[in-house]
Amino acid sequence: MNPYADTKNQVVSTFRDHPRFICATCSAVLALQDELISKSFSGRDGRGYLIHSAVNVKLGEKEDRPLLTGVHTVADVFCVGCNDRIGWYYHRAADQSQKYKEGKYLLEREKMVKENNWKLDD
Repeated sequence: MNPYADTKNQVVSTFRDHPRFICATCSAVLALQDELISKSFSGRDGRGYLIHSAVNVKLGEKEDRPLLTGVHTVADVFCVGCNDRIGWYYHRAADQSQKYKEGKYLLEREKMVKENNWKLDD
């Protein structure tokens, strides 16, 4: 899938009534807060969250990228709703100590909004 193609009509509304992360630009649901692994990662534009899985995203081309913890094979992650680049997906880690990142997403904190879906009692 072309990461720059117009895919607004493919946004799936899901995880209603659950705490989730949504896109800061278009409010598409990106991940459940329960999928959060760690908040202590660095993205291109600041802090990032390591997350087990994501929805309403599409991947760019795989590339070997030098990151703080070594060279990783990653693909940029784009929001399906607005095409903003919101982080990357870890395909492969060269260093054995970094293998736990494989198959996971790094989503940038500044690109997401935490939506708690709290209900107030009357």
